[in-house]
Amino acid sequence: MPCHARYLALTTLLLAAPVTAAENFEECVAGLRAELEAQGREPEVVAEALDEVERIDRVVELDREQPEFVQTFWAYLDARVTEERIARGRAMMAEHSRLLWRLYDAYGVSPRYLLALWGMETHYGRYTGDTPVIDAMATLACDGRREAFFLEELNATLALLESGRLEGSELRGSWAGAMGHTQFMPTTLREHAVDYDGSGSVDLRSSVPDALASAASYLDELGWDPDVRWGREVQLTEGFGYEHLGLEDPQPLARWQRLGVRRADGNALPAADLEAALLLPMGRHGPAFLVYDNFRRLLRWNHSISYALAVGVLADRIDGQPPLRAEPPDDPPPRRTALKAGQEALAALGYEPGPVDGLLGPATRAAVRAYQQDHGLPADGYPDRSLLERLREEAE
Repeated sequence: MPCHARYLALTTLLLAAPVTAAENFEECVAGLRAELEAQGREPEVVAEALDEVERIDRVVELDREQPEFVQTFWAYLDARVTEERIARGRAMMAEHSRLLWRLYDAYGVSPRYLLALWGMETHYGRYTGDTPVIDAMATLACDGRREAFFLEELNATLALLESGRLEGSELRGSWAGAMGHTQFMPTTLREHAVDYDGSGSVDLRSSVPDALASAASYLDELGWDPDVRWGREVQLTEGFGYEHLGLEDPQPLARWQRLGVRRADGNALPAADLEAALLLPMGRHGPAFLVYDNFRRLLRWNHSISYALAVGVLADRIDGQPPLRAEPPDDPPPRRTALKAGQEALAALGYEPGPVDGLLGPATRAAVRAYQQDHGLPADGYPDRSLLERLREEAE
């Protein structure tokens, strides 16, 4: 059977019978086994990996409730950019200074970004995860939501085992199968991991040099620019028009200056030939950020605006810069039930908010912004309490 036909058969099995109980899991694993062998994995390696595999219900729960998507930006930031994490990052800078600056010379990634990623992922190696990686990825491959992604991760894991680049004892990590100090997924490990300490093998779980060098190598290969920041907090002058907003609409810094964007302290933006995108994660009453191309590299690491902003802010704080000047909005963030009702109202009014799930994703922000523009409101793309009430009344 051709590869694409095998994949369609497996996808049909997974979608037709999504796993909701342990007894269905066994049938799905049989399909995974067949597909992995068809992709060239050694039958004995597949058998060793999958013969004793178990479904983990908690993994599915965590996949549905990822904090990057269910927490507000302030709640997410406050939980991660803490004084303790900042202090420990500075201590790690002192402890690993020679290594970090060697990596800067080799890859062009400033130490503060490697430290921030390390701190965000595992609190500087304090917790690298203890979930069985094979079980986690098989569970998610059989969950019916991202089966193709996790099938590929399983395939990469077994290929790494076959080649000797991974040992069975190392196969413990996050609920999603990420491993080591910097939480590399198997495909990322396969393509970008570096044996920096010269041991003859890549060890992201026990070797700090390997883990940080692999992170630096990955960012470098993503196109990291050593001469540019990730972005910066900014403030918007009175009367700012919100004509340009979001990653899809970057503008030159000189244009942002003319439109009324200033540094967080009120001074003029840098006179640099750069483009930046304006992000308002909590609308016009919350913090504002201009982000550069390096921010997009952070998004390749974890495709979450909140995550990438937190990495940038943590990196700055480790580097000795002050906290954000903005304060949390006085208006409490919308509850999930209220946001879900707002999504239903937007859909009823002819806008397209995406899934009606109570989560403030890109489609919902775009729908809110379109509604605001159509009704002459400040188009910040954020559904505050007054807007949600207006939507509810208009949709009735």
